[in-house]
Amino acid sequence: MPESSLLTAILMTPLVGALAMMCVPSERRDVIKTMAAVFTGLPLLLSIFLYVQFDRANPDYQFVEFHSWVATFNINYHLGVDGLSVPLVFLTCLLLFLGVFSSWNINKATKGFFILLLLLEVGINGVFMSLDFFLFYVFWEVMLLPMYFLIGIWGGPRREYAAIKFFLYTLLGSILMLVAMIAMYLYSGNVGAADGGIGQRTWNLITMAQIGLQGGWAGAPAFLGMQFQHWCFLFLFIGFAIKIPVFPFHTWLPDAHVEAPTAISVILAGILLKLGGYGLLRVNLLCFPDVIWAGGGPTAWATGLALLGMINCVYGAFCAMAQKDFKKLVAYSSVAHMGFVLLGIAAANEAGLAGCTLQMFNHGTSSAMLFLVVGVIYDRAHHRDIEGFGGLAGHMPMYSSVAFLAIFTSLGLPGLAGFWGEAMALVGCYEVFPKITVVSTIGLIVTAAFFLMTIRKVFFGPVQDKYKDYPDLDKREWTCMVPLGLLCILLGWFPMLLLGWMNSSIAKVVEQVRSF
Repeated sequence: MPESSLLTAILMTPLVGALAMMCVPSERRDVIKTMAAVFTGLPLLLSIFLYVQFDRANPDYQFVEFHSWVATFNINYHLGVDGLSVPLVFLTCLLLFLGVFSSWNINKATKGFFILLLLLEVGINGVFMSLDFFLFYVFWEVMLLPMYFLIGIWGGPRREYAAIKFFLYTLLGSILMLVAMIAMYLYSGNVGAADGGIGQRTWNLITMAQIGLQGGWAGAPAFLGMQFQHWCFLFLFIGFAIKIPVFPFHTWLPDAHVEAPTAISVILAGILLKLGGYGLLRVNLLCFPDVIWAGGGPTAWATGLALLGMINCVYGAFCAMAQKDFKKLVAYSSVAHMGFVLLGIAAANEAGLAGCTLQMFNHGTSSAMLFLVVGVIYDRAHHRDIEGFGGLAGHMPMYSSVAFLAIFTSLGLPGLAGFWGEAMALVGCYEVFPKITVVSTIGLIVTAAFFLMTIRKVFFGPVQDKYKDYPDLDKREWTCMVPLGLLCILLGWFPMLLLGWMNSSIAKVVEQVRSF
């Protein structure tokens, strides 16, 4: 396969599967599920090939594809990946493939469920691959409707409320993002080559980043006393912060997680939250480096990001500790863990950004595994009340062992993948914001406390005879758990399997940001 078509093959294979699935009778559920496995498995194999073929010493975009789309407005089908996006493309393909198997028991409107799942994969990968801002936005919106229906139709008792809340929050962020990107497009035509522009309006994210690097946005007129690039940064930040989610935009997440089917919770925590962090790196940090770093030091905006990251770490951990619903506990733990992503971005140094990118990938594996753990016991007990369990380790030893691995990875135990992202984000942030970093570590202590309390109540504690006949993990559940568990262990011992591919791109970002 030519290099130039590899990204399109990864991107469009699920779409081909969705179209083919429309021709299959709805009652042929086994055929539909098998097709879903095939059309998510093929992109996974291609993403592994992408990972292997990627030149990790090259910080520039690779496997670039460019085709004119809407020439009148300079909109192009422009794809490419660098060290920041390749791991996330692989993670997307892996979680969607595992999501098919964790949804194997879905028998309500099966055809519609798996078609939406395939469309969701198209939208997510499209965001990670797009180098045209308009195309980026199209794929960002493509994600919205499948997730809305997947929660609203196949979710729990309050699914309509959770789906509408998710839709409205995300739509608000999308509108602000649209305003900012249109403003950037319109002003980009006023920026000449001397300021990093091309003398015509563009949606090209590479060109927009070059404009930012040359300080070209500074010539735009101020509005209400605030500079153009600061308004754009703010609007884009809110759009991405809702997806992360950052306090106080986080309230949609617990509702969506609790009501969503297991596979959708896996995808939501494992990869959708990372879209916000990726957007901050790809757009905010690269297009507006002088908003984060100026005069050789962090700006007030960077301090604000660090403070929000600190709040996420501490507030999210305390909220998780207060939960009695196992799934809601894991949901709030994600709020806490994503705070480290903000700390790394705010620091804008190599350690911080390495921690940020590692945290996005490693949290994707551990949180996905935790939601699978919750889904397994919910399928058997039909409840998620932490206080209602007890002694599961004696009845379900294999299940409990897998749960322990997921929990210890999530709380950042050294030797497991979750340790590296948090540690490096804190090291990077301490160089720039030492006081904020020290306060943020409270979240680590609280996280360890509530996870250990959960282990005691759910897996040890008083033995519940009503659970003694529950079967341990079956083959389908092992299929979902094993790849994620292996990644949690492998990346705990060999973080360079990720960092080696990210380092050159991270160094390039730091060089651009710290040039101001």
